[in-house]
Amino acid sequence: MKARNKPMPSLASDAAAERFVATADLSDYDLSGFKPMRFEIEPKSAALNMRLPAALLDAVKARARARGIPYTRYVRMLLESDVAHR
Repeated sequence: MKARNKPMPSLASDAAAERFVATADLSDYDLSGFKPMRFEIEPKSAALNMRLPAALLDAVKARARARGIPYTRYVRMLLESDVAHR
């Protein structure tokens, strides 16, 4: 079993990423810092406008930032999760 110790290179474009994945042996790289990612495929056809206390919005933005996603996507994920559990 190969040791995974190479850091991932910085890839400036989709084309660079595609070339890297096509030619690199990914088992040589440390992938432990990677996080699962959800892709937004369904088109958004409705809008929601909300007024929130500033402290709540700041907390939502902080949680989204910690996950590395835009806060609007984070709010949508929370809504989807709550509706799915009903």
